[in-house]
Amino acid sequence: MGTWHTGPFDNDTAADFANALDDAGPEGREALIRGVLTRTVDATGYLTEAEEAVAAAALIAAQCPNGDPVDTPYGPETSMPAFPNDLRTLADEALARIVSDESGLVSSWVDPGDGRRWRAALSRLRSVLAPPPPTIPLFDVGP
Repeated sequence: MGTWHTGPFDNDTAADFANALDDAGPEGREALIRGVLTRTVDATGYLTEAEEAVAAAALIAAQCPNGDPVDTPYGPETSMPAFPNDLRTLADEALARIVSDESGLVSSWVDPGDGRRWRAALSRLRSVLAPPPPTIPLFDVGP
């Protein structure tokens, strides 16, 4: 079946990743997510786990302020552990790598509208994972 929509779990590979997360014990879920993100960031050439990395990033973003819950029948059925903050940065780096890979997932969309929606979804995830730093006034201009 392949890919049926633009959501992070709307493809066979990500749905299989969700099943692997369900099959892993609670202690193994973070390791699976960390592993797929690390391999995506460190990959040279074709990003073989990009679809899983997008799904992993969505699960991490769901735990962040302003994150959207993963509410799809194709995602994991079991609850995820509380992820450490360093996974936010790793997930953002993986998404940046995926978006910059013009010959990978970015180029696979047949319908240009779907491609734009998918890119917008990744941008939304990145904005939740790596929000802009708070502005700090350089000077206190009080009375």
